[in-house]
Amino acid sequence: MPAQRSDSDAYLRVSDLRVRFDTEDGVVRAVDGVSFAVERGRTLGIVGESGSGKSVTSLAILGLHDAKRTTVTGEISVGGRQLVGLPDEEVRRLRGRDMAMIFQDPLSALHPYYTVGRQIAEAYRVHHPKVGRREARHRAVDMLDRVGIPQPARRFDQYPHEFSGGMRQRVMIAMALVNDPALLIADEPTTALDVTVQAQILDLLADLQAEFHSAIILITHDLGVVGQVADEVLVMYGGRAVEHGSVEQVLRQPQHPYTWGLLSSVPSLHGDAEADLLPIRGNPPSLINLPSGCAFHPRCRYADRNGDRSRTEVPELRPAGSAGETGSAGETGSAGADGHLVACHLAADERAALYAEDIASVGVAR
Repeated sequence: MPAQRSDSDAYLRVSDLRVRFDTEDGVVRAVDGVSFAVERGRTLGIVGESGSGKSVTSLAILGLHDAKRTTVTGEISVGGRQLVGLPDEEVRRLRGRDMAMIFQDPLSALHPYYTVGRQIAEAYRVHHPKVGRREARHRAVDMLDRVGIPQPARRFDQYPHEFSGGMRQRVMIAMALVNDPALLIADEPTTALDVTVQAQILDLLADLQAEFHSAIILITHDLGVVGQVADEVLVMYGGRAVEHGSVEQVLRQPQHPYTWGLLSSVPSLHGDAEADLLPIRGNPPSLINLPSGCAFHPRCRYADRNGDRSRTEVPELRPAGSAGETGSAGETGSAGADGHLVACHLAADERAALYAEDIASVGVAR
C-alpha cells in the first residue's frame, strides 16, 4: 500500500492489520488489511458505519482482544516497539503509560463502587509503583482540574453516578491522560452528549493534545466532528480502508462512492433546505459473509459501470489520481504530502463527474 508519509515520523504505525474472530457461525473478518500511521501532535479520524471495523482496530492496537478467540496479524508499532506477538504482560505495561483509550460509554468503563478520584489515582500508581497515596491523590486532583471539573478536590471523593454525562467523559479523559501517554485513542467520545457539551469535549481534547503533544485517533460516525478536529481521515467499510487522505481531500474532494453516501446523508447549513437527504441504500454487510469483489458493490449505484470487476476483484487502495487534486491538498495533512488514496474501480475522471452529479442531486454545497 502506498505510504501516507515517511514512517520515521510516525509514533504509531499500523501495517496490513488483520483481525479475525472465531464464532459458532464462522470466522468474522473484522479488520482486513488496514494500514495507517499517526504522528505525535496530529489527529487521525476513523469513520464508517457500525460494523466497519473502527473499534476493533483500536482494541487491537491496545491489545484488548481475547487472545483465545481472536487472531491478530500484521504490524502495530508504538514508539518504535512492535506490539503484535508481544507477551500480554509487556503490552499491559505500555497500556496506560505509552497509549491510552477514552471509551465510548464512561458509565460502563468507570467502576461504580469506587470514587472517580481513587480510580484515576490507581491508574497513576500502576505505572508509578513508588508513588504514595498522597502524591497519587494530588496528581488525580490536578488532572480533574485540568480537564475542567470544578472543585476537583471535593469531586475526587464522589462516585461516577454523581457526575453528569459530560463530566464523566471528562473523568475518562483525565484517567487516560494521567500518565501523559503519547498515543490517545478516543472511541466515540461525544456520543450521547448534547452539542454544547460535545463542543467542550472536543475543545478540551485539542487543548490537551497541544499540551501533551499526543498522537490521537478519533473514532466516530460524525463527519462534522472529524472536520472540526482531525488532520487526516480514514474511511472504513467492511473491515477495509476504502479512502484515506487529509481532511480537506476527503471532505471536499471525496473519491469513493461510500464516502459520497456518508456526506450526502448529513444535513448542510449551506445547501437547499428543501432538498431530501440521500441515504446509502441497503445495510452494511456481514463480516462473516462479505460480498465478493468490492464489499460495497451491492449498495453502490455505480457498480455496473466497470463490468464485473466490482463483483469479482477487490480494489486496492491506490493514489486517487484526480486531476482536480492540486494546490492546498498537500498542505492540509500528512496524507496530502504523498497523495489521496482510494479503493475504487471507477476511473479518476469518472469519479469526479459522478460526484459532481451527486452534489447537484441533493442540492448540497460542500
